[in-house]
Amino acid sequence: MSEATQDEDSKVPESDSVSGKSNGRKPRSNLTLRLITAALLIPPIIFVIFQPGPWVLGTVLVITMFGVSEFYDMIEAKGAEPLRTFGMTAAAALPVIAYLGSEYLATLVLSAVLLGVMVAQLGKARIAESLASISGTFFGVFYVGWLLSHAVVLRSFEAQVAQRFGPDAAAGIHPEAGAFYLFFTISVVIGGDVGAYFVGGAYGKRKLAPFVSPNKTVEGALGAMAAGMIVALFNKVLFDTFWPELSDDLGFLACAILAVVLNVVGILGDLVESLLKRDAQVKDSGGILPGTGGVLDRIDSNLLAIPVMYYLLLAYTFITQSLPG
Repeated sequence: MSEATQDEDSKVPESDSVSGKSNGRKPRSNLTLRLITAALLIPPIIFVIFQPGPWVLGTVLVITMFGVSEFYDMIEAKGAEPLRTFGMTAAAALPVIAYLGSEYLATLVLSAVLLGVMVAQLGKARIAESLASISGTFFGVFYVGWLLSHAVVLRSFEAQVAQRFGPDAAAGIHPEAGAFYLFFTISVVIGGDVGAYFVGGAYGKRKLAPFVSPNKTVEGALGAMAAGMIVALFNKVLFDTFWPELSDDLGFLACAILAVVLNVVGILGDLVESLLKRDAQVKDSGGILPGTGGVLDRIDSNLLAIPVMYYLLLAYTFITQSLPG
């Protein structure tokens, strides 16, 4: 998941993973805590990815609950009153539906959730802030629940291809290839985030998005691209050596291109969460992860990267299946 991606301004002093800098304190004063947190979290995540689908589903559900709760905490800090129980239940339902059916069915349910939020709001005694309550509740379901549900369908990619395009389209895809794709996505984004942290801290000068996250730099973003590409190519070599049946469908050029795309999307996800925290005037989305902040601070980049990886792979599969011969 995303390395600590945090924002900073005069009211909310934080570190910044795309620059490595921080106002008023040493740039890497919490680096030890970050490394300890990463060392404790990464091995279990890797283990879960390569287990059967229910393991991934259970992990996604836990992360979803924490992430949605943190998001609702942020909008409550703005004075809105989200329908917390309704929203958390709906967000948890989306990964389950994606696992049992498809992400298409989850999209239909998401539409029903929007209608349900509006109806539920009508039953509240207080109508002040209704617009903020409806939009905030729904966005939390979409932002965390729906986006993160793509980790479930990416893990079962072969089954998703068979469902969408037919068994013949999935015939050449290993049933466990989704494990490689999910691991590839998460590790490339984390690698890029680490590269951004150190390159930005050492060489960052030009601001990337000064009004959203003043310490993010162009140099840090380029560091993310380079580090992400290194991780992507390393993954390709590693899997081609030991588990080639999982990585055969992605060539080295495709891995390099995906690394760039995923890190661009990861930085955008990073900036989106920085924007939300800046608006709520909070330092972190939560405090459950020492040195990192909250769960949203950890997964913000992958919230966008995982769906993008999934749909790019679907598009690639569709195109290759449509080509003659």
